Amino acid sequence: MTAQARSLTEAAPVPEVVKARQSLGSRLAEAVSGGVMRVFLIVVGLFWLVPTIGLLLSSLRAPQDMSTSGWWTVFGKPSQLTFDSYRRLLENGDITDSLLNTVLITVPATVLVVVVGSLAGYAFAWMEFPGRDWWFLAVVGLLVVPVQVALIPIAELFGKVGLFGTVFGVILFHTGFGLPFAVFLLRNFFAEIPRELLEAARLDGAGELRLFARVVMPLGGPAIASLAIFQFLWVWNDMLVALVFTKSGTQPITVALQTQVRQFGNNIDVLAPGAFISMVIPLAVFFAFQRQFVSGVMAGAVK
Repeated sequence: MTAQARSLTEAAPVPEVVKARQSLGSRLAEAVSGGVMRVFLIVVGLFWLVPTIGLLLSSLRAPQDMSTSGWWTVFGKPSQLTFDSYRRLLENGDITDSLLNTVLITVPATVLVVVVGSLAGYAFAWMEFPGRDWWFLAVVGLLVVPVQVALIPIAELFGKVGLFGTVFGVILFHTGFGLPFAVFLLRNFFAEIPRELLEAARLDGAGELRLFARVVMPLGGPAIASLAIFQFLWVWNDMLVALVFTKSGTQPITVALQTQVRQFGNNIDVLAPGAFISMVIPLAVFFAFQRQFVSGVMAGAVK
């Protein structure tokens, strides 16, 4: 560089960086995005947990304590805490049978939806057959069909074939209404698998079933876990279908607790622990598969 060019460079003023004028909303967002927002979310989370904490503490109190004072008095009198209510709950045959019925309904309904939905999703994504797109549109159309529309027709059908009031009938109903969402979710996830990966497996001699089991299923683990959690929560917390299709010996925990509410004054010691157990089991399932659930929900968001 010559002396003249160097002098011109040194003399040239450095332009100032002009910041874009931020709106009021942007400034407020920056102000609360730090510690203030974290504190606010923590406070909201604690308030959200208050009913759960209250239910837990109520389930650990004696009936006479629950009828005379609120659950928050436990913090001043920890001696109120006892497991007698849970002991009486396990001795209540109606509640224990309903818990068993809930497991017998929820687990098969979840497994069937995951297995059949995975196979159908793979077929719609990677297999060629006549009318594939039209069949998929029909499946997607079933997503908008409300459950209430099918309650009476299917109840009449189950009554004719002898399935009304049975656990198997409830499982079939939940499976049928869970499959459209399962097929839609898994088909869209499986369609994002690279074609080259599947073609390489076919060149190695893998058939469709082996390709599905060895390649597609491991890659689709997050989406399948998300589907399983959704289906498990829907079936476990269902009461409408159970009220219509179950009888006294096949009722799940939701219907059993609703029946116990009618006699609230006589069995208040059963309601609180039963409701807490009914709530804590799906929560445990969710937290056990939380990482897979988040991965499945975020799958496909970033390419």
